[in-house]
Amino acid sequence: MSTTMKVLLGMALGISVGLVINLTGLNASGTWVNQYLTNGLFHIVGSMFVNALKMLVVPLVFFSLVCGVCGIGDIKLLGRIGSKAFVLYLMTTAIAIASALFIASGLGIGEGMNAVANSNFSGKAAPPLSSVIINIVPSNPISAMAKGEMLPVIFFSIVFGISLLMVGKKADSVSSFIEALNEIMMKMVNVIMAVAPYAVFCLIAKAIANLGLDLLEQLLGYVLVLIGVLMFHLFVTLQIILKLMSGLNPLTFIKKMRSTQVFAFSTSSSNATIPVTLRTVTDRLGVNNSVASFTVPFGATINMDGTAIMQGVATVFIANIYNVDLGMMGYLTVILMSVLASIGTAGVPGVGLIMLSMVFAQVGLPIEGIGLILGVDRLLDMIRTAVNISGDAVVTAVVAKSEGQLDESIYNDPNAGNDTADIHLERV
Repeated sequence: MSTTMKVLLGMALGISVGLVINLTGLNASGTWVNQYLTNGLFHIVGSMFVNALKMLVVPLVFFSLVCGVCGIGDIKLLGRIGSKAFVLYLMTTAIAIASALFIASGLGIGEGMNAVANSNFSGKAAPPLSSVIINIVPSNPISAMAKGEMLPVIFFSIVFGISLLMVGKKADSVSSFIEALNEIMMKMVNVIMAVAPYAVFCLIAKAIANLGLDLLEQLLGYVLVLIGVLMFHLFVTLQIILKLMSGLNPLTFIKKMRSTQVFAFSTSSSNATIPVTLRTVTDRLGVNNSVASFTVPFGATINMDGTAIMQGVATVFIANIYNVDLGMMGYLTVILMSVLASIGTAGVPGVGLIMLSMVFAQVGLPIEGIGLILGVDRLLDMIRTAVNISGDAVVTAVVAKSEGQLDESIYNDPNAGNDTADIHLERV
């Protein structure tokens, strides 16, 4: 059985077990199941897996980016790839938030609810654009790596790789050493992926056991509209962009991204999914590593299509509940704020709520309104993360195709990179 099928089986079993635990009342506070299974075994195994993925992120991004820059070999070409990726990421985010606002306002979700928010959630002021730009350059790259601040890490990695190119032959030994380290990190990804089906089972089972169906019933309109817009963006908007700008087959893309989307769904973290996304776009989609190693971590940091969609739907939902008329300027402000906020926030679980508080503060909506959607946000966060990493992969494929850095024979081969073999931990 392939790794993808094992992961999908683990997710299906996790949903089933989680529903049984929740609906039978076994997960009540203080029970043995709640203490030792849901918040015990499931929590421990799932958290260890997510931590293992996060453990790989910074070294993998650094080594792969440096190797990518050296592999490109041309500073002008690197600038062209970076510019294309940046523009496409901002474009897809803007389209995502605009479509969310249009659909949600057209359906009128939240109208007539007159709900009262009761939450201690505290908002966070939006950082000035100047601060976001300044913080891209790390005063201490080691500190940035330790804190997992991806934009500074990406900046340092690119500058380091460019400097290696400029030094030339004298730095060949350093380049070879970093290439070897990059290979080691990719092997570590394979090792950790061996336990992925079991970890996915634990993550999903815990989430469903704790969430249940009650909260979904209370906010059914918001949940259905948000999921509908996310699916529209994933299966329509992104696939149209892929087809028009690269000519690649969208159905092939969707099939090959399935396992990566499951990982993103399970972890709720674009950053934690970087190792899996990177492996998929290179081994399954045929993107040259020199391009993928730059665009994937870059996208995980600034490209948040799913999160932008959540902000649009949630803004309309809360505005309708509190009878606030945002108007055209309000909607334009939401679009601009969502795009800017996506650049300055990290791809970790729950960051969407921080970004949403920035948007609410800017357009004058009560921050406590976020309390109404807190209960269902964990599940929706999982779905929008899958959309986020799909956007990263689409832009990566488009940029690679435009630069002649995509092998279409690999892309069109249904078995390319399909890991069906077990991982043997033996010395060769």
